[in-house]
Amino acid sequence: MTPYPLDDVQPATAGGTPGPPGRIAIVIPTLNEARHIIRVIRAVAGGADRLGAHILVVDGGSTDGTLDLVRQEARHRPGLFLLHNPGRLQSAAVNLAVRHLGDTADWIIRVDAHADYPHDYCEALFAEACRTGADSVVVRMHATGRGLMQRNIAAAQNSLFGNGGSAHRGSGEGRFVEHGHHALMRVAAFRKVGGYDEGFSHNEDVELDQRLVKAGFRIWLTAATVMEYHPRDTLRGVARQYFSFGAGRMATARRHPGSLRKRHFILIGLAPVGGLAAFAPAVPLLALPLGLWLCACLGAGVVTALRAGKPAILACGVPGAVTQMAWSLGFWAEALRLRTGVAGQGPGSGHAPHEMTGR
Repeated sequence: MTPYPLDDVQPATAGGTPGPPGRIAIVIPTLNEARHIIRVIRAVAGGADRLGAHILVVDGGSTDGTLDLVRQEARHRPGLFLLHNPGRLQSAAVNLAVRHLGDTADWIIRVDAHADYPHDYCEALFAEACRTGADSVVVRMHATGRGLMQRNIAAAQNSLFGNGGSAHRGSGEGRFVEHGHHALMRVAAFRKVGGYDEGFSHNEDVELDQRLVKAGFRIWLTAATVMEYHPRDTLRGVARQYFSFGAGRMATARRHPGSLRKRHFILIGLAPVGGLAAFAPAVPLLALPLGLWLCACLGAGVVTALRAGKPAILACGVPGAVTQMAWSLGFWAEALRLRTGVAGQGPGSGHAPHEMTGR
């Protein structure tokens, strides 16, 4: 891919004033984010100004006008810079930003374009790192939707039956964890463990956290702030996303034995249960486990809607079931791919450059 010209926006190391002790850079990986990019930049710009932080938009080759929007915004925002990411993946974008920054930053904040952030997001993260001594501060995700389908998908992802009890998907007090949605990271720790593995198109955050914890670094899940995530708005889109998450989790488990939790084994069992149901014409009872699981998902969706007092999300059990089964199928597909050595759309294929974190 031919790099686009950076005529209006210069690399961060070519100009600008270094930040104060505890220097911070905000990194925003992008690929065709024209709908969201300006809103996200402006959401974190106030915190960047108050912390003396640079904002680096690291773009994987957008063709929808994202680049022009960033250039226009940079004309009146001196701390905003644009970098070309030939690797396209989010992991490659953050790695590139860290290399580019050299020794000009002690901390990076990873910001995703498909999300909304409170005005004090960056300050809250940095304050938590200073207070706890953590090397990484991760945040909770709360999914929100606009249309009917997206609201149901968001409701499923926010519920226990939809997220499996992931720490960063729930609520509660701040605590040290083994994984959460990536936000603030100490550059020295990030470099010490080698940064993101760019062979992972999905689950790269979980895989990195495994290395951080094994190296003795500490990850703090903050209760001081939260990000609002906009999920896919179609069942097909969310199925493809969670299929990739499942594949990525299998690759992580292979590299880090013992990293799977009880909730993962429940999901892993779904694809075999579905396979058994294929023989139901001969043995009808084989369809019973799948039927019970489907009823449980639909029932959990109804309970979620009633508790929230939101009739519009009565069908959230459907996307909940889709995400669970897609995750399981992806896990087994990756296991088969690794066993047979067949090339395909695994975690390192690079076909889905900008996905949010999986379970």
